[in-house]
Parts: sequence; structure tokens; C-alpha cells
Amino acid sequence: MELSRPGEPAYAGVAGTFSKLPLVLDPADLAGVDVAIVGAPIDEAVSARPGARFGPRAIRLADVSGGRSRPKDYGDVPVTPADAARSHEALKAGVAAICSAGVVPIVLGGDHSIAHPDVGAVAAHLRPAALGLIHFDAHADNAPSLWGVTRSHGTPMRLLVEEGSLPGERIVQIGLRGYWPDPEDFAWAREQGFRWHLMEEISERGMDAVMDDVLAVARTWDHTFLSFDIDVCDPAFAPGTGTPEPGGLTARDAIRAVRRIAAEVGLAGMEVVEVSPPYDQSDITALLAHRLVLEALSGLALRKLGREPRPERSRT
Repeated sequence: MELSRPGEPAYAGVAGTFSKLPLVLDPADLAGVDVAIVGAPIDEAVSARPGARFGPRAIRLADVSGGRSRPKDYGDVPVTPADAARSHEALKAGVAAICSAGVVPIVLGGDHSIAHPDVGAVAAHLRPAALGLIHFDAHADNAPSLWGVTRSHGTPMRLLVEEGSLPGERIVQIGLRGYWPDPEDFAWAREQGFRWHLMEEISERGMDAVMDDVLAVARTWDHTFLSFDIDVCDPAFAPGTGTPEPGGLTARDAIRAVRRIAAEVGLAGMEVVEVSPPYDQSDITALLAHRLVLEALSGLALRKLGREPRPERSRT
């Protein structure tokens, strides 16, 4: 079977599927499937170090432990090099096709600009049901533009709110830190009803306590989309990213949080973004991104089985 769609650039298309899952390139072949992995090799919208277009392939190949029958790998969307607008439209259409087949899309990025088309596609499919967004990131990504460019990896949350895909009160951000965006952008987010948990709060209260609060909010929504920017993790655990910020989450906390979200509230969609293999060390960023997807799949399986996502602590 061909591993690529016609006309794909050299960096797109799958050299191997995610954990050797079966590959399907036609939405009709998604019948009976729970989850579809789809790549979005797009990094035209970055403002710092590029390379996230190579992320989907690196994440897929980071582990070859073998797949399961229920998920499928849907290949990469047909991107157009140097044309973020056309690539975003292709991603929006691809995610819409997956949703129309009754399947949960998990998108491998790509830079974070892809949140605008992929979250937007899921929100449109589910409307009028209420979709909420749990957003892990070092950066708020709610600027109106970067250097006058609105289609950017720093603007997707603003675009989603302004176009009506999501109201601000259904966006919760986790792990924010650093010195961007500017105060006026946080003021706009506060006016829109955004909620956030800074890295400082996580350090003081602990990840489990923060996640308890996040999940309490998510339970008020009809559906949840999980957006995970790998730069929320400390560069010690995820050096391969375009805008690293010291002082972030550990890999352990990230894995635990993702599993809890999938198991306790479920997922209508997910993305893992900003993995930039040219800056990775020994593939540890790609390995972490791969494991986050596996943890989401495990959490969804636990939820389907009606099982507790966390093992009960031993009593002595």
C-alpha cells in the first residue's frame, strides 16, 4: 500500500505509521474505528526556530512497539509548502472528514497555528454542543498578530474566539510562563473569560491539585479538545521545540495529566504540536510526544471500559 497521498512534499507522508497501526487514506475506511492519527506537517507560521514540519514523521517513528486494531493512521493532510492558508484549509477538511466518520482525530503537528483549523473543525462538527479546550503551553497564543501576521503559531486561541468557534470561558490554559504575550493580550483574555494556571501555581500547589480544578471545569462541557504544545514541558524533557522556555512541566506530570483528561472526561479531539526534530536530542522530545498520544489512547480505553484511570494507592 502507498504510504503517501499524491503530490506530497518530501517531508510529508508517512515513512511508517504510528506504532505500526493500519494505514487508511480514505474516510470510508474509517468505519468502526475509534481514533484516527493524522499528521499536519506545517511550520510556515513559526516565529522562532523552524522544523516542526518534520514533527509528524518523528513522532510516528519514535516508537515501534506495535499498534492495536481500533485506532488507524490516516496519513498526513495534503499540505502546500510555503502556503499556510492552503495547508490550514486542507487540515480543516481532513479533520472534518474524520469527525464525519464518527472518529476522534488526534493531530500530530506541526506548529501551533494548526489549532485554529483543527479545533475549529471539531467545534463546527459538534455544534450546537459545547466544546471546551484544555490547552497545555508555555505561551498563551492569544496575540492578535505577530509582526502583523495573523495566521501565526502565536494567534490561534485569539482566532478561535474571534471567529466564534469557542467562547473564551471554555478555554483553560496550563503551564504558562515566560515573558510573552504582552499585558494587553492577557487583559483581552481575561475579558473573554479565559482561565489559566501558571507554572508558578503548579509549583506551589502541585500538578494533581491543579488538574483536579481543570477537570472540574471540563466536566461542565459537553466535549473536550486537548491541545498539547510540547514546549509546556521543561527543555530538559523536550529540547526539540521551536520556542523552549525553562522551568516547565516534567515528562512524568505531563503523561499523568494527559491520561487523566482522556480517562475522566474523554476527548473529542487532540493535537500534539511544536515538536521540532532538528533541535531534538536522542529523540527524547519525539518519544515524549509519542507517549502522550499513547497515554491519551490508554485513557480513552479506560474510560470506555469504565475503569479508574489511576491505580489506587496502597494502604499500610
